[in-house]
Amino acid sequence: MRALEQHGYGRAAEVLDERTRPVPTPGRGQVLVRVEAVSPDSGTIHLMTGSPRMVRPVIGLRTPRQPVPGLALAGRVAALGDGVTQFALGDRVAGTASGAFAEYAAASATKLALVPDGVSMTDAAAAPVSYATALQTVEDAARVQPGQRVLVIGAGGGVGAAVVQFAQLAGAEVTAVASARKREFVEGLGVARFIDYRVENDPAAWGTFDVVIDMADGRPLHVLRRALSRHGTLVIVGADGVGGPILDGFDRQMRLPLVNLFVSQRLVAVVQKEIGDTVSAVLGALANGTFRSTVTSIR
Repeated sequence: MRALEQHGYGRAAEVLDERTRPVPTPGRGQVLVRVEAVSPDSGTIHLMTGSPRMVRPVIGLRTPRQPVPGLALAGRVAALGDGVTQFALGDRVAGTASGAFAEYAAASATKLALVPDGVSMTDAAAAPVSYATALQTVEDAARVQPGQRVLVIGAGGGVGAAVVQFAQLAGAEVTAVASARKREFVEGLGVARFIDYRVENDPAAWGTFDVVIDMADGRPLHVLRRALSRHGTLVIVGADGVGGPILDGFDRQMRLPLVNLFVSQRLVAVVQKEIGDTVSAVLGALANGTFRSTVTSIR
């Protein structure tokens, strides 16, 4: 099969080459997927560049131990490993698998979901990581409730736009923070208010919110807490690249448990879980029209 191999750390054009590799054999509980679409999520891009450096002892010091990058995919079932009964040959599926940037990938059956009719493979490929992370952020981390006021920082990105939609579906009033060039797109999601962070730069002036979800700001925790109600929830999603070459933005997540001991607010970091049931929920929302894909570029 054809696959993209990574021979170092850096930008995709610098470290990826197309190579021929053997087709994986699905083990017990696995499904071999013939890949039709992939989504280069931010976590995959971070690891491709070898950042944060603190993970290199795990993923490989100079070159990655997994030579084929990629995680989120959509495709058709090509073979079934022992013990897999929930899928059949030819089924359209989406989920996560190590080495997704290839013609075939072996995935755990528990990390896959059936793609409903009417959902394109392109949109389905964005569901397993970007959209699933957004749903877990709103439901599990933020615990958004009807009537709450929610601030989404970084609402113009793939995960951020999905967070906006899932928060609205949960019954919240959403204020979105993004750049001016994304204003039309973000306002098209139906937010109650749009804030251009270059014009209104101080979180203390944004208002008071029950939930603040930050995916792009990079400000210190005590600054973001100024926009929170007394018993509000601050959610940090991913890293923002402001913590130096070692931590690369993860320093805030590492401080959350300590800060939580001394404040009345609830501070939490999102750790995305690769679960087929979550992917299925997102795909169902795409199929019934309650959630719309924010994919804007296809290559």
